[in-house]
Amino acid sequence: MDQARDTAFYQVLGVDDRIDARFELYTLHVLLLVMRLRDEGERGAEASQALFNVYVSALDDALRELGVGDLAVSKKMRKLGEALYGRMKTYEAALRAEDEGALSQALARNVFESEDPEIGTALMRYVVNSRARLAAQPYKALCERPDWAEVTA
Repeated sequence: MDQARDTAFYQVLGVDDRIDARFELYTLHVLLLVMRLRDEGERGAEASQALFNVYVSALDDALRELGVGDLAVSKKMRKLGEALYGRMKTYEAALRAEDEGALSQALARNVFESEDPEIGTALMRYVVNSRARLAAQPYKALCERPDWAEVTA
């Protein structure tokens, strides 16, 4: 969560500081970690499930902090879950296929609310570089402090 809150996303890349953009960055970082953890076999699968559970719990807590009532939380969580799975499916497919154009397009649309894929190019480079850095990191170090790429324009 700390990495998704890095001010460079907002100051350097121009991500709007709004709740839905923060959700997009948080989701993106969770996906990158889940993908890396899955590469570790059974222990990674357990860790990725635990990470996902924390992610969902944090979203639930955030909704409640925003004043969403108990009855509405389940509806909003269902919508967020659908958005989460859609994002993860799209981002993961583009990353595994090494399709930078598709990834830029998806990031532009979801994070920047733009249909111009160029808008998502700098963030796409960050994602690709972060994925490579996470892949090179030993499991124990990854669990203690993931090695993210620097956010640059």
